[in-house]
Amino acid sequence: MTQELDIEQPAALIDYLRASGRIGADEEPKVTVLTGGVSNRTVLVERPNGEAWVIKQALPKLRVQVDWFSPPERVHREALGLRWLAKMAPLGTITPLVFEDHTHHLIAMEAVPRPHANWKTMLLAGQLERDHVEQFAHLLGLIHRRGHERRRETEPVFRDRSYFESLRLEPYYGYTATQVPDAASFLTELIAATLARQDTIVHGDYSPKNVLIHSGRLVLLDHEVIHFGDPGFDLGFSMTHLLSKAHHLPAHRSAFAEATKLYWTTYRTTIGDAEWTADIEPRAVRHTLGCLLARVRGRSQLEYMSEEERTRQAETVVRLMSALPESVPELVDRFIETLEKNSCR
Repeated sequence: MTQELDIEQPAALIDYLRASGRIGADEEPKVTVLTGGVSNRTVLVERPNGEAWVIKQALPKLRVQVDWFSPPERVHREALGLRWLAKMAPLGTITPLVFEDHTHHLIAMEAVPRPHANWKTMLLAGQLERDHVEQFAHLLGLIHRRGHERRRETEPVFRDRSYFESLRLEPYYGYTATQVPDAASFLTELIAATLARQDTIVHGDYSPKNVLIHSGRLVLLDHEVIHFGDPGFDLGFSMTHLLSKAHHLPAHRSAFAEATKLYWTTYRTTIGDAEWTADIEPRAVRHTLGCLLARVRGRSQLEYMSEEERTRQAETVVRLMSALPESVPELVDRFIETLEKNSCR
């Protein structure tokens, strides 16, 4: 039986890297544990030769307040995502895979060069730039468009949706349905509709927290729930972050609202008018509402929101679910208007 390796123990990790021939027998790399992730152990390894790797090891139990389990083998889905996204995304937007270890369920990828900044951190500081929003939308549009264009290759590779179901559909939509009875039928129907679609590659974790900005260029991280399915989920998941920050940062509310609209129009232009995109907007609206509610009442709640903000967002979303917006711009406008009415009560 293989002894368990904990990569957050620097001495154990260095011994492993030496024994596996990844580094020299006498090499002394600098190891820094990276914090903030809930589903993986993550460390930065800086070698004397100037190379730097990020090593990730999947956790069987996620670091959240409620019980949330997922097989650690999912890290190999991320390795698969790294290999395939590098073929479809613009050069420099996906970190190259260095190695993969199926025994210890870990992967290593090249570290994004310094200096870089986490986009979520920038956004929470009110640093919202039009070019970053357009890059974010264009990158997702390219992944979706090219994933569909190459579906004969990509669908068999990414057909398994078990990690997406255990890490997204259940904790976001399924669990939230048990917490918010008024939204239960909406979310149950959304789960069924999501599982019925198989249009293209879906990242599943398309969020500002998974984006680093280096020299003005966005670099996308964290691909462990990538699958072939409903691209509307990526849209809802990502627009939720822009709209939630519009809620949380009232001084920047109008800027985030306009950024959400820009994000949508840039994405829509990027994917084009192929038949499979015909109903993408109403699906994007539904997924955005589902994710907006899930991030304040699901298993993985936005840590920067107060309980008052979470309650206000939940009430706003449930109201919109009862009379669905017909477009993304209408969703943005009504979300902001309803929030502000709730704030004045």
